Amino acid sequence: MTVWKPGDAHPTRSLTVEVPTVGEVDALLLRPNAARWLLVLAHGAGAGMHHPFMDDLARALADCGLATFRYQFPYLQRQEKRPDSARVLTASVRAAVAAALEAVSDLPLFAGGKSLGGRMTSLACAGDASGDTGGIPGVRGLVFVGFPLHPAGRPGRQRADHLAHVQLPMLFLQGTRDQLADPALMSGLCADLGPAATLHVVDGADHSFHVLRRSGKTDADILRELAGSIAAWGDALLR
Repeated sequence: MTVWKPGDAHPTRSLTVEVPTVGEVDALLLRPNAARWLLVLAHGAGAGMHHPFMDDLARALADCGLATFRYQFPYLQRQEKRPDSARVLTASVRAAVAAALEAVSDLPLFAGGKSLGGRMTSLACAGDASGDTGGIPGVRGLVFVGFPLHPAGRPGRQRADHLAHVQLPMLFLQGTRDQLADPALMSGLCADLGPAATLHVVDGADHSFHVLRRSGKTDADILRELAGSIAAWGDALLR
């Protein structure tokens, strides 16, 4: 089914993803005309693929010529608040990538997500506590929109230990006011990861990429910045 919004230049197609041993979850494919590549985009812990941030980011990416494939994790498909185990979440990532490759077989594919969604995508690529063996065929690189490096108020890098085993280019989009990613720790992490990691810092943004009014920028400005950075990074890798 294709869903239109009034005045919408980018129609969204409703799909489903079959997660092994779990069942179907909903998915949304937004493919603009002349799309250059596809981003499989997972949501954060507290809000699903329909959250305004996810919807607005997908449309900002479409304006940059990128297609997106969003999907629900099973716990939010069941309308529950507590996230599934890492095993189920990483299985969902793998299933979503496979479904995206089937639905859009003619475009290069990248994967990632907002906060938890990005971290679970990286775990699926690396193999770690989830019990998976690691690696997702067809993925060219990973995009992290606010990587949750540590719990709020408890700085540390343990949540990123597995990234050393990810054999893909990685883009980190991080706000300087993000309570889940101390800027100095994030900068150090990316330095340690070497050429595989690219860090784009959004000055004044928090974990939700909201900025203070005195910054002179709006949330829409930040979304355009995020989308433009993602598009430029991916395009450079594909040249």
